[in-house]
Amino acid sequence: MAGQQELSGPDLTQGVALDELADGAMLLGHAKGEPVLVARRGDEVFAIGATCSHYNGPLAEGLMVGETVRCPWHHACFSLRTGEALRAPALNPVPCWQVERQDGRLFVREKATTGARRMAAHAATTPDTVVVLGGGAAGNAAAEMLRREGFSGRLLLISDDDSVPYDRPNLSKDYLAGNAPEAWIPLRSERFYKDHGIELMLETRATALDALGKRLTLSDGRTQAFDALILATGSEPARLPVPGADRPHVHYLRSLADCRRIIAAAEKAKRVLVVGASFIGMEVAASLRARDLDVRVVAPDRTPMERVLGPQVGDYLRKVHEAHGVVFHLGQTVAAIEDGTARLSDGTTVEADLVVAGVGVKPRTELAEAAGLVIDRGVAVNEFLETSAPGIFAAGDIARWPDPLTGERIRVEHWVVAQRQGQTAARNVMGQREPFDLPPFFWTQQYDAILNYVGFAERWDRVEIDGSIDAGDCRLAYQRDGRTLAVVTMGRDRESLEAEAEMEARVAQGG
Repeated sequence: MAGQQELSGPDLTQGVALDELADGAMLLGHAKGEPVLVARRGDEVFAIGATCSHYNGPLAEGLMVGETVRCPWHHACFSLRTGEALRAPALNPVPCWQVERQDGRLFVREKATTGARRMAAHAATTPDTVVVLGGGAAGNAAAEMLRREGFSGRLLLISDDDSVPYDRPNLSKDYLAGNAPEAWIPLRSERFYKDHGIELMLETRATALDALGKRLTLSDGRTQAFDALILATGSEPARLPVPGADRPHVHYLRSLADCRRIIAAAEKAKRVLVVGASFIGMEVAASLRARDLDVRVVAPDRTPMERVLGPQVGDYLRKVHEAHGVVFHLGQTVAAIEDGTARLSDGTTVEADLVVAGVGVKPRTELAEAAGLVIDRGVAVNEFLETSAPGIFAAGDIARWPDPLTGERIRVEHWVVAQRQGQTAARNVMGQREPFDLPPFFWTQQYDAILNYVGFAERWDRVEIDGSIDAGDCRLAYQRDGRTLAVVTMGRDRESLEAEAEMEARVAQGG
């Protein structure tokens, strides 16, 4: 996480000339010791806090779309009119300031008081009891959004984790690298859930779902009735199917508890074998190199992440890792794991007193499947994220939804997508009938290489490259049949935002 922005630009309490701010333009300044962003849309001028409430990104370097501004780092979206966080990954609003005009100048005055949260638009359809099953990105975002939308009934957030919902992307990045304290990891405190009337039930699993009778059976034998249910059970790591994979020095990274165990093992280890060149695998490799461990990566791929990003970006990331001392064994798999060593498929033996496997995940759909919900390589949902059972929604890693951009049903295993789906599912529980039609977005950071990905391209027939991949300054458009399905950028945050907005506009126009 970055620190707070230093103050720059004009002191907006002293005023600036209105004609210095063109329609559609933004200006960074400060007021009363805080960074403030002023934006003009037509005859209206807005002023909000200039620092994103997610990771403190600089909103002035972002993109204004309508009456919103989007953060250049991780695409959080805020209302210019109210400062409200409209889209994840930001969960908190930014301050909103009063603006006055006088003699051709505009002045930022006091902070505006935050109004009461709006009540649900369709109160007549509001359920009495809502259960959110899963305490990950989708589940937490759904529970918070229900309260933000004015839901006043009973709200339960059931999680089989032993920790309050937390920032999972950081587990493979700064926290694992030792650059972030654990205090940064929880999204909220236990007090937050109590204050918002969210019954947080940790270390609790659902063992059965009666979709018709709208009742869950829990791991402690209790049953819980509901009027609406949001399934957000997430994924679990795929296990290595090789001899020795159950040895105590073999680890998987999914939960905070997993990360703590890896950190404890890393403090005693010298040589690490990362199995898999996935995003998790590559981020783990970078983080453990930051701890000055010897790191090797074994993967069956010719190039890291070639299936998702293509050979050009994969080759660039491989070279970045090699420059930091990582050794790759590509085109290989692990055949067996022993104490202190691992044998590869080509017969090579490598030393490893710590093994971290990142060979994919499996959506946790067993509960939904046993309940008779339609399963299609995930839990099948409609455009409103509702399953085949009325009143039961699914969001996050398990949900397979109709994507209007590609015209296909897709399932995406990324944090921001899960959060945004949780928010949409919550609004639809409240009867709003909001389709989930946002292009997927994710980011990865490996050393100083930061990559943003917008859209979804499971397959493509052409990659249009602008700029230099090796210089980390480029835009790649993944196309099929002449249509851009996904855009990857490095060093071009604003272009990533523009690609996202362009995809949204295409969807709004019917594709």
